[in-house]
Amino acid sequence: MAKLAQGAKYRGSIHDFPDFDASQDAETLYNAMKGFGSDKEAILELITSRSNRQRQEICQNYKSLYGKDLIADLKYELTGKFERLIVGLMRPPAYSDAKEIKDAISGIGTDEKCLIEILASRTNEQIHQLVAAYKDAYERDLEADVIGDTSGHFQKMLVVLLQGTREEDDVVSEDLVQQDVQDLYEAGELKWGTDEAQFIYILGNRSKQHLRLVFDEYLKTTGKPIEASIRGELSGDFEKLMLAVVKCVRSTPEYFAERLFKAMKGLGTRDNTLIRIMVSRSELDILDVREIFRTKYEKSLYSMIKNDTSGEYKKTLLKLCGGDDDAAGKFFPEAAQVAYQMWELSAVARVEVKGTVRPAGDFNPDTDAKALRKAMKGLGTDEDTIIDIITHRSNAQRQQIRQTFKSHFGRDLMADLKSELSGDLARLILGLMMPPAHYDAKQLKKAMEGAGTDEKALIEILATRTNAEIRAINEAYKEDYHKSLEDDLSSDTSGLFKRILISLATGNREEGGEDQDRVREDAQVAAEILVSARFFTWILKEIADTPSGDRSSLETRFMMILCTRSYQHLRRVFQEFVKMTNYDVEHTIKKRMSGDVRDVFVAIVQSVKNKPLFFADKLYKSMKGAGTEEKTLTRIMVSRSEIDLLNIRWEFIEKYDKSLHQAIEGDTSGHFLKALLAVCGGKD
Repeated sequence: MAKLAQGAKYRGSIHDFPDFDASQDAETLYNAMKGFGSDKEAILELITSRSNRQRQEICQNYKSLYGKDLIADLKYELTGKFERLIVGLMRPPAYSDAKEIKDAISGIGTDEKCLIEILASRTNEQIHQLVAAYKDAYERDLEADVIGDTSGHFQKMLVVLLQGTREEDDVVSEDLVQQDVQDLYEAGELKWGTDEAQFIYILGNRSKQHLRLVFDEYLKTTGKPIEASIRGELSGDFEKLMLAVVKCVRSTPEYFAERLFKAMKGLGTRDNTLIRIMVSRSELDILDVREIFRTKYEKSLYSMIKNDTSGEYKKTLLKLCGGDDDAAGKFFPEAAQVAYQMWELSAVARVEVKGTVRPAGDFNPDTDAKALRKAMKGLGTDEDTIIDIITHRSNAQRQQIRQTFKSHFGRDLMADLKSELSGDLARLILGLMMPPAHYDAKQLKKAMEGAGTDEKALIEILATRTNAEIRAINEAYKEDYHKSLEDDLSSDTSGLFKRILISLATGNREEGGEDQDRVREDAQVAAEILVSARFFTWILKEIADTPSGDRSSLETRFMMILCTRSYQHLRRVFQEFVKMTNYDVEHTIKKRMSGDVRDVFVAIVQSVKNKPLFFADKLYKSMKGAGTEEKTLTRIMVSRSEIDLLNIRWEFIEKYDKSLHQAIEGDTSGHFLKALLAVCGGKD
């Protein structure tokens, strides 16, 4: 079993087998492979029930008893992915890593992802053992082989990691943190070109504790996460390696949870990656990986493996996983600690929000008005000019252009654009030309008019806007439609969903910090509603449409907490909820609720935790699969372009491993594509 630091809690799924008898196990395996065919069930049951240390003893006893090599016999009897998995479990961890790296650099081509995964995630001790195992197994020098198969800055960083000399002292110098932040900033953002050597030295040698503080301070100093700077300054495999190092510094289990998810999502399974991680983490931190996987992806690692693999291969992987975090619909209590830490980060780390569309420096409304008139005059329309002007001016500048256009030509610019453009491009350009509050008011009106209601649009807007934005929307709605927003919401929605939307539409969310006494009270209300039996009486009452009666009831208080407390206060409430119940509030709402009420509460929680990530998810879903939700895509790109679209881009690439620019390029076309990319503002 893996060696633990003093006082550390074991987080693997595989334990030493009690009453272990290596000779008896060797005999069992020999009998399972004797004769015609093999008893694969017996093999997988035994091997996944023994620690790696015990498996080595079985190998020795097998050799002594039968004069044969157990791994060679297993290779002969088993096939395919099952064989690779079982044989991987039979090797000592360092030799397993050595084999993976040898395979990665042998033959034509190199598996850079494998090199990155292993060398970015291993401790100094594991690196030293790996280098020794490689030398012993292949009689070759690992560093020399890596140098012979890689090049450039990617090679240099791999060689630094192969030294296994990362500092391990947790005592951090504040002066050195500040110096490293300045050095990284000057090596990247402030430099024409990039000083890669500084990135290699700092990220390759400093302790994890030191680097975490460097990353926090870098965010405060530059207004952007270190990952965004790495993507902007570095490229190719070197960029991927440095991002992997950053992720492992932040949380090695989270890095592996992400790798496992990507190995199984979509069509096909990256079995080599899946096997390598499940084998290497089974006696280290697979329980932590499971916790983060469940918290981050809203499904258990067990269930994803179960749905994505088959046969003895699946059974073995599930044994290594060690349990289903969603068994019998139960929550996974240990994941609460991960959720608590995530809410702690959410409560502390505040990223400066930035849009992608900024005021033009050499702005001249007269010139722009004339250029737009020329682009729409005569036969045909010059869409490129229209796109170039409108997507490179701030909304305030666009309003000046509208006024100037009217003064010069006696024409309504909006009407002319509407006449000349069509389809998705028209919706996008006209949306950009409207003042933000009037644009949101129009989106709400369209969501409620005609047959059926677009509840998703109502939720997206009302659950994410600030008090000032909500109040401006109310005024714009009244001005444009001669009705109050509240009246239309009342006539178009019903029940608890209506009450929630109207509460949000008042724009009365508190804007101060948290009150610790009230935090505990609010968390207690949430716990009693979401976790206790009171929840079911509330839902039954809502289904029956029974009047709520007492305004001080727990049910009303819960709604008011989510709809009126400040974001800072709610972050602490959700953190306290974890401590009280061992559940994560978002997952609990998703499990216990349904329909529009669930969706609006989840939107509020996600917006409180990380609003740019909420919109990144919405954008991703609008473009994934067959067909595109152009209205959602347009609405978000227009409404966030001057607020936090740059932050949304960062969250998008972090979560989905491709840029928003790439997603738009792959899912749209023509002038609509050109306009969206201009608003997007960069490739990341």
